[in-house]
Amino acid sequence: MKRAVKSESQGSVAAAPAADGRRKYDAEQTKQNILDIATHEFSTMGLSGARVDAIAERTNTTKRMIYYYFESKEKLYQAVLEKVYSDIRALEQVLNVDAMPPAEGMRKLVEFAFDYHDKHRDFVRLVAIENIHQAKYVEQLKTFKNRNATIITTLESLLARGTASGEFRVGIDAVDLHLIISSFCFHRISNRYTWAAAFGRDPSHARLRTQHRDTLVDLVRRYVAA
Repeated sequence: MKRAVKSESQGSVAAAPAADGRRKYDAEQTKQNILDIATHEFSTMGLSGARVDAIAERTNTTKRMIYYYFESKEKLYQAVLEKVYSDIRALEQVLNVDAMPPAEGMRKLVEFAFDYHDKHRDFVRLVAIENIHQAKYVEQLKTFKNRNATIITTLESLLARGTASGEFRVGIDAVDLHLIISSFCFHRISNRYTWAAAFGRDPSHARLRTQHRDTLVDLVRRYVAA
């Protein structure tokens, strides 16, 4: 009998780490689901218009659970901002443009930026919303500046290698170059409605996508060329 009890006890102990791991996995999954739904809610309704009740309903959780994980609507909004910026910066690094010839790496980075903004329109809207708040919430994120410094470092490396090889001209500022690339990608999504009202053409329409993508690549190529 004692041996049977011992075996039963050992089985219970062995199962504990697995159960604990499962709980951690479920918690992370729940938080990720909340962030995904909150991204859409904040990008659609803004910070003031977004409702935690609506997020809870769409995530099959409770308002209390959301506050347990994120403390407040403002901190949930900050977590969303941190996530969307982290996502684009992480994917830029996956491109590994440092392993490519400078011109090829630059083209790859420009194409990625264009495709990302075109596909992730919630990101564009969230950035526009945070600018309305004058960056009040992203400035409170401790890792925000360091995280976003990676794109400038990547561009600086490309420019340095391109200058050394004679492909790129001297004196290009990486922050200015990032602004040029980002501006085109951002404007065609963020200003699509006013642009269409003024000129009768939606710049984000699918039929213009390839044309605009090629245009941006060509603009940057000409701008950096030696």
